[in-house]
Amino acid sequence: MSEFKIHRNNSSSANHYPYIVDVQSDLLSALETRLAIPLVASTELGGKAIKNLNPRVLVGQTEYIILTQQMAAVPKGMLGEFLETVEVDRTQVLSSIDFLITGI
Repeated sequence: MSEFKIHRNNSSSANHYPYIVDVQSDLLSALETRLAIPLVASTELGGKAIKNLNPRVLVGQTEYIILTQQMAAVPKGMLGEFLETVEVDRTQVLSSIDFLITGI
């Protein structure tokens, strides 16, 4: 598992949030949990995303919104199959976490 990687969601919430992005540093890989953020299809939000809080990312050909406000520590087992890295959007993801915490 690695920072900023999109995984399938192995929890009961997978119907609504099919993917989660792992944002935790690999320096802490010995921990039993990972800090992760759920993704929701942009069509499900109906334009309710907050620009600085909810970056958009493509998974395959579908646009998803990163729900930073729902970031949580999850058991490693919740992270399913690795799909792709969000390294291109790293700055946006970190900025959205900063915005959630500081409002700036």
